[in-house]
Amino acid sequence: MIGRVVGGHRLIARLGAGGVGVVYRAEDTLLGRTTAVKMLHRELCTDQEVVQRFFNEARAESAMRHLGIVDIYAFGHHTDGAAFMVMEYLEGESLRERLSRLGVLSIPQAITIAGQVASALSAAHDHQIVHRDLKPDNVFLIADADMPGGERIKLLDFGIAKLAADETSAFRTRTGVIMGTPAYMAPEQCAGVTEIDRRADLYALGCTLYQMLCGRAPFEGAAGEILAAQMRTRPFLRERCCLRSRPPSIRS
Repeated sequence: MIGRVVGGHRLIARLGAGGVGVVYRAEDTLLGRTTAVKMLHRELCTDQEVVQRFFNEARAESAMRHLGIVDIYAFGHHTDGAAFMVMEYLEGESLRERLSRLGVLSIPQAITIAGQVASALSAAHDHQIVHRDLKPDNVFLIADADMPGGERIKLLDFGIAKLAADETSAFRTRTGVIMGTPAYMAPEQCAGVTEIDRRADLYALGCTLYQMLCGRAPFEGAAGEILAAQMRTRPFLRERCCLRSRPPSIRS
């Protein structure tokens, strides 16, 4: 694929791959700017539900104009039929990578990041879009001297976002189908409830903040165990790690 022009962007180097697709660093052939091109795996391009979810991500992110949400420049089908989207190129690291390096963050750092994520979520919710898969992997940190702490978050991966206002969307979550990441899912998501609203994103943000301060998600274990715990257990009753992680100078 390297060297090919996809949607007017020449693929320069492969950046990474996941279960859904491959991301390339690219160059806009007209403007010369660096971009990122996400290509859906070829074997998935025949699955209309997967393609619809992929394009849902592009529609969701392009509908919002917020500095904490990645800009989408274009999306569609390449000449060979492969689905793609062209987006803003980011340099930095994910919150997951940051936590893997540091274990926990200071309270001011965690609050700053959580506040920026909340602002980006607010913009999504104003457009009737619920992310439904907020987690440290989907929070990217980039340098920005104009922001508190010298960095800005970018909220990634609206691939399973629900566009509540889009009544024509062919993609619908079926009753009983659980979508998301168990460690950050709200109880109603764990139960397979069809109608998920913005409160699920706020719950996921709470789980993410917990991990920033405690060095671990509220619940760990097998997926089924985590789903059950999310619905029935209060983590703060059995975990005191947040208190232990506080610097000595900070008083309750």
